[in-house]
Amino acid sequence: MKLKKIAHVLHLWLGLPAGLLVCVIALTGSLYVFKPDIEWLTQPYRRVASQEVALLPPSTLGANARTALPGKTLQTLKYTADGRSVEALFYGYDPPYYLSVFLDPYTGEVLKVHDNNKGFFAWVLDGHAYLWLKPSIGRTIVATATLVFVLILLTGLFLWWPKNRKGWKRALWFTWTRQTGVKRKVFDTHNIPGFYVFFFALAVSLTGLVWGFQWFSEATYSVTGGTKALYAPTPTSVALQKTAEPTFMSLNTALDRVFERMLKENPDARVVGIQFPTNDSAAIGATANASSSTYWKTDYRYFDRHTLTAIPSSSLYGRIEDASGADLLRRMNYDIHVGSIGGWAGKCLLFFVSLFIASLPVSGFLIWWQRRKRK
Repeated sequence: MKLKKIAHVLHLWLGLPAGLLVCVIALTGSLYVFKPDIEWLTQPYRRVASQEVALLPPSTLGANARTALPGKTLQTLKYTADGRSVEALFYGYDPPYYLSVFLDPYTGEVLKVHDNNKGFFAWVLDGHAYLWLKPSIGRTIVATATLVFVLILLTGLFLWWPKNRKGWKRALWFTWTRQTGVKRKVFDTHNIPGFYVFFFALAVSLTGLVWGFQWFSEATYSVTGGTKALYAPTPTSVALQKTAEPTFMSLNTALDRVFERMLKENPDARVVGIQFPTNDSAAIGATANASSSTYWKTDYRYFDRHTLTAIPSSSLYGRIEDASGADLLRRMNYDIHVGSIGGWAGKCLLFFVSLFIASLPVSGFLIWWQRRKRK
């Protein structure tokens, strides 16, 4: 059997069963692209009027947030510039919850308690990542459908490739006339734009597979030259010394000093995060990011909760200045997947690419149906 025949069989019989799943994944992905922008416009509690006064420290805002959600575990406080409120993130696993408390950074007032597992975008993300199924089942189905879609893209490019110079002109642009039939128009609508979005669709699919399969995540990081741990536990602080006169500072004092240090060392940061230790041995985590719309430039720091000594991270999520090319590429994974790596233009591009991906199974099915009727 010739290669083109094999590619055609794979493209057809992989595309037919996976088409509906790809359509759902792409449509929900297109809706999720503008999530931060829509939330900013529709949720007024995310905005506060800027004031020429000092921001309240983590100890104060953390206490106010805990008052709003007693019994829940406070994980992180996220300070964001540009007139945004401070977001306190609470999450746990048994039972599972993921909640946000929004606070005024100048007065400490609780503006809103929001359940991140509810609402329109939570529903969209659940469909995009799990097809509204149990996560352990849905993740595998979505990842498998995405992997099949990568094979469909590759076989599609092989089938599209023109045989000669004359074929290139017809393959790269529409050459319709009044006599051009519906069948040809459907075929061209599937093939020609498909070529132009091929690399974008491939990038979106591969970045999605990083979350879908652990083996794919590890393999791609290793192939690109990565040598650090993909995931590592929070570094450990020194052991508590139980003496009559303790020499260690309180946790609240340590949190506030870490915050002051991050502001001083990162004057251009748009986002500063403080991670609260969940036990006596965990270090204090801190982040600083010069961008409020992307994540890959984030500087991850860890400090001993008792002495404020800086602790290096063993994972790729450490100091940005220590990141290798492979580390930076992996850090960009989310920003590439949602298009924010290219700013507003990147999001718009990804939105239309996702819509076209969703249309590919439809036009592909029509091509198959027309040929089936003809035969």
